[in-house]
Amino acid sequence: MIRKIDEQISVAPQIAPEDVAGFADAGFKAIVNNRPEGEELDQPTGDAVRAAAEAAGLAYAEIPVTHAGFSATQVEAMAKALEGAGGPVLAYCRSGTRSCNLWALAEASRGGDPDTLTAKAAGAGYDISGIRPLLDALSGRA
Repeated sequence: MIRKIDEQISVAPQIAPEDVAGFADAGFKAIVNNRPEGEELDQPTGDAVRAAAEAAGLAYAEIPVTHAGFSATQVEAMAKALEGAGGPVLAYCRSGTRSCNLWALAEASRGGDPDTLTAKAAGAGYDISGIRPLLDALSGRA
């Protein structure tokens, strides 16, 4: 189930390579994989999703996030992926939560307003209040 956060980003739980052409048809320009390889035995590989994305004409970025948390490198990579997409991005992980959190951190690092980011996430069904101090710090509003 895809959850649209705003015109630039939607997030989803694990996607399948055979779904990717439909995402291109729906107007997405890029896919961001926030899932580590082998997190679950039955998940498709990043290479399989990358191949499907490339076949469908979509940009693809892999920014795996483990349960250890987020790093500055991951936040910077997500910001770069969003900036370079040229249109709507679909980011995915196991449930969509890590993708939503990483999106919010990347947007805060680009000067996004934490209140706005929190409201957009909530509108998509995600509570990102746990990373609010990071959002404030990254946005320069701490």
